[in-house]
Amino acid sequence: MFLIAGLGNPGEKYKNTRHNVGFLVIDEIAKNANTTTINNSNFKSITQKTNNTILAKPQTFMNLSGESILSIADYYGIDNNEIIIIHDDLDLPFGAVKFKIGGGHGGHNGLRSIDSHIGQDYIRVRVGIGKPINKEVANYVLSDFSKEESNKLEDIIPHIVKAVTALQKETLAKVQSTFTLK
Repeated sequence: MFLIAGLGNPGEKYKNTRHNVGFLVIDEIAKNANTTTINNSNFKSITQKTNNTILAKPQTFMNLSGESILSIADYYGIDNNEIIIIHDDLDLPFGAVKFKIGGGHGGHNGLRSIDSHIGQDYIRVRVGIGKPINKEVANYVLSDFSKEESNKLEDIIPHIVKAVTALQKETLAKVQSTFTLK
C-alpha cells in the first residue's frame, strides 16, 4: 500500500497558493479515482483510500505535516519506501518537476517536520515554484499563482499525476528519466 501525500495549508485562503501545489495534485488524483473517505481524527488529514493507495492532505498546517504522515503510516503499516510526498520547491524554476529519495529539507518546514517524524528516506516529488525576486520567501510561498502560472499548471499537474502513478509501479530511475521536467 502506498501513502501519497500532498503538502499544503488548510483553508480557502491558501487554496491556490504556491505552498499548496501538493494539495492541487492530490485533488487531481482523487478526481479521477474511485475513492472512499476515511474519517479518522488521529490522522489530522483529509484522507481518502483507493484500492492500494491512501491519499492525504495534512490539515496540521505545513510546519506540522509530519504528525499526520506518521499517524497514517503507522496505522496502515506503510514503509517509507511506499510514502510519496508531493511538495513545492523554491530551488527549482516554476514548472520543473523532479523526483528523489531522501536528502535535506532545504528550509522547507513541511519536509523538516516529516523528516523529524519518519526520517528522510521517502520518495519526494519536487514541484518547482521559482524564487521570489525580493527574497520574501514566506509571502511568496503563501501568494497565489499568477494567471499565466495557473494556466501552465493545467498541463503540469496531470503530468505529475502520471508520474505518481508510475512511481507505484516503476523504479525511481525509470520515473526520473521519463517524467522529469526542467
